Amino acid sequence: MGIVFALSRTMDTSKKTLVIGATTNPSRYAYMAINRLRGHGHEVVAVGIDDGMVGDVPIIREKIPFTNVDTVTLYVRPAVQRESYEDYIVSLKPKRVIFNPGTENPAFENRLIKEGIEPIEGCTLVMLSVGDY
Repeated sequence: MGIVFALSRTMDTSKKTLVIGATTNPSRYAYMAINRLRGHGHEVVAVGIDDGMVGDVPIIREKIPFTNVDTVTLYVRPAVQRESYEDYIVSLKPKRVIFNPGTENPAFENRLIKEGIEPIEGCTLVMLSVGDY
């Protein structure tokens, strides 16, 4: 019974995630997050400054209006968020935005709250490893 619960829980909790700040550099946390998200069965779309691939996930430069994005996880500093991504993220209407360490942005977090989007200051990798994702 425990196995069935674990399998159904994994299937029921898959969340389409947009990784912003994606990179093909394996030493970067965004790269690790893409691999870990895929390893947990999540659909991943990725936006970065250079095209490339991380496993089976293409990194694109264009801000495509993806649909059904549950979570946006940020790997870009606040100045880059303001200049390039805040309006884009809000337009996607995700359920939540994860501000990984170094990306915290109180002004944007307040805007997200007003838009009905949950801001989370946390670490995607830690959240996945402890089952809080």
